[in-house]
Amino acid sequence: MRKRTRRLLCLGLLAPAAAGCADPRAPSVVYKHDADRIIAAARTRNDAYAKLAHLCDRIGHRLSGSPQLEQAVAWAQEAMICDGHENVRAEPVMVPRWIRGDESVALIEPYERPLRMLGLGGSVGTPPQGLRAEVLVVEDEAGLAAAGERARGRIVLFNNAMPPYDPRRGSGYGTAVRFRHKGARLAAEQGAVGCLIRSVTANSLYTPHTGAMSYDGAPRKIPAAALTIEDAMLLARLAAAGQRVVVELRMQARDDGEAPSANVVGELRGRSRPNEIVVIGGHIDSWDVGQGAHDDAAGCVMAMEAISVLRRLGLVPRRTIRVVLFTNEENGLAGAKKYAEDHAAELPHHVAAIESDSGAFRPTGFSYEVNDPQRQQRAGEQLADIVRLLEPLGPMRVRAGGSGADIGAMKPAGVALLGLNVAGETYFNYHHTEADTLDKVDPRDLSDATAALAVMAYVLADMPDRLGEP
Repeated sequence: MRKRTRRLLCLGLLAPAAAGCADPRAPSVVYKHDADRIIAAARTRNDAYAKLAHLCDRIGHRLSGSPQLEQAVAWAQEAMICDGHENVRAEPVMVPRWIRGDESVALIEPYERPLRMLGLGGSVGTPPQGLRAEVLVVEDEAGLAAAGERARGRIVLFNNAMPPYDPRRGSGYGTAVRFRHKGARLAAEQGAVGCLIRSVTANSLYTPHTGAMSYDGAPRKIPAAALTIEDAMLLARLAAAGQRVVVELRMQARDDGEAPSANVVGELRGRSRPNEIVVIGGHIDSWDVGQGAHDDAAGCVMAMEAISVLRRLGLVPRRTIRVVLFTNEENGLAGAKKYAEDHAAELPHHVAAIESDSGAFRPTGFSYEVNDPQRQQRAGEQLADIVRLLEPLGPMRVRAGGSGADIGAMKPAGVALLGLNVAGETYFNYHHTEADTLDKVDPRDLSDATAALAVMAYVLADMPDRLGEP
């Protein structure tokens, strides 16, 4: 039995990747030495945290159209030039300029007290004197439909709870964020005069969460804001007890047209196929609260530092690794759309694009998507082998699924898309809040995530064939 088992193992029938029997051409074998060097270098010396500190503490939040965003664009170019990268440039993009202005909400009946809120990005403002109206509390679309005419003239509160984080399924963000996006439109269709949502998070220490909303071309626009979980639940309890609940909402929010901005680009040029490209990056803009540390200053500095680690080690892959720091991800995706438009002619030569926009937590693997089913399957098999190189960083897995908003526009051109996955248990505690600050980032996790991004980018840029090809 032992002889038969050994024979089956070496034939690859029981365990194709068993020690001593791995395919010598597999990336997990070919790049093992280089990957170990990259991980060691990233853990012992990288400037990701120093860059993150500058971006967060010296520049701060970076809403599209703001002076801070343009300071960040200029700083990122200077930093990549100082690190010796090639073809560093700013590629112009026009972005929306939404102004928050002063804002507040207060409970008026059954008693008076201030409530904590953040206006939703893209919302219109209230009249100068504010908006006072009775609150209608509903849980979801069905509740709003059942309310019917009772919504007319009221401020609708969508008290929809985001499910807690599940280790297998991840966050429940996708189930709750729809009310942030379209709640105001739904409420307006029923005659409401304003919209409030329960903040899109499963945990709160009285922290409201902002984010983008959309009227989707609706003829009637009403102001929209997010309440803390605690205040949303308070209003829901009062209403359930039969109390008349009245609030006064004041918002100076306005659309101020467009403003010039830019995607920031820098490269580690390939040694033999420089016109074939692997893109890595994140988005350099953020909401106008907190410092945008996890979302997404961290993703930007990871990408910047990933090619710096490779350059210091003298590891120049066959293909070019291009860092792209996209502008205006949060409230428009103008940078992503403009990159795909400006680079349409060379997108067929983009081998892959990797986005990091899930925070600077412990890396756990990569998600991937390819528009061709056969390439998708092949890419999954290859990536499952490549992530074995990351085992010194902890358990890793690959999964088919979404990659990232900024790189999505490249998918129709056949570009293989990847998203860096990280431990997401606490990400939505900070997401789009005043609490998304530098102190929430663990330097070791940031270094490990940088290492994971650097290894993946290097292997995809250097392996003989393109990801997903037979």
